[in-house]
Amino acid sequence: MGKRNAVKRLKSAQDVRASSWNNEPVRGRGAHLQMIEGGRGWHPDDSDEIRNEIPHERTQRYQKTIKPRSENQAQLMNAMDSHALVCALGPAGTGKTYLAIVKAVEALQKGKVSKIILSRPAVEAGEQLGFLPGGMEDKLAPYLRPLYDALADRLSPAQLKHMLAEGIIEIAPIGFMRGRTLNNAFVVIDEAQNCTYTQLKMLLTRLGWHSTMVITGDPGQTDLSPEFSGLAKAAERLEKLSGAAVIKLEGADVVRHPLVAEMLDVL
Repeated sequence: MGKRNAVKRLKSAQDVRASSWNNEPVRGRGAHLQMIEGGRGWHPDDSDEIRNEIPHERTQRYQKTIKPRSENQAQLMNAMDSHALVCALGPAGTGKTYLAIVKAVEALQKGKVSKIILSRPAVEAGEQLGFLPGGMEDKLAPYLRPLYDALADRLSPAQLKHMLAEGIIEIAPIGFMRGRTLNNAFVVIDEAQNCTYTQLKMLLTRLGWHSTMVITGDPGQTDLSPEFSGLAKAAERLEKLSGAAVIKLEGADVVRHPLVAEMLDVL
């Protein structure tokens, strides 16, 4: 009885063709997944035209050499090479955080600094999630996910895990930065639009010898009340300093999906 049931199940399973989920294998190449209808296979390396075709293969691209995709991005990369303090302002998708992480990893690998320090305000985007379990790094992990994603694009999982364990890459909560002097380090303060002016003043004065500090943020997307966000006010005053650079990116510098730039104009 059990044998007959097993045969029936095998027969019914054969009626479900795998081709309904995958393309038929092509000679010399395995099956590849179909894109969801309406999806757009676009990548910054492609032309500016939005494509809606099914690619033959899906591969993740790893690039060791990062090049700017706009004049403002070129200015930002040059500023991080020549200034100890850089403030990058701009809308979502302009590469502020990614370029800062790229330069931080590059400086670490070339021996220009001995550690990378990442910090970001623990402010939710309109939702209160309550207390998170785990240690300090576990609690901060959801807020620092964009930084981890950028690091994972530049370092192997083993390298990233080792550097985090050894403190070469340090996660430093903004609330615990007071009193520190950050020497021989590349410091990235992300989502600074969610910092108050007092917090930014405290963070800026942590800068030590042989260090670079990059502050990134979008003053137009603060999760604080506009009067509490101190990024725009701090950037305006930093522009007067010869040793600091304030780079303002625009919608034309967006390197995410082309629709992001269009949405920024209409939303």
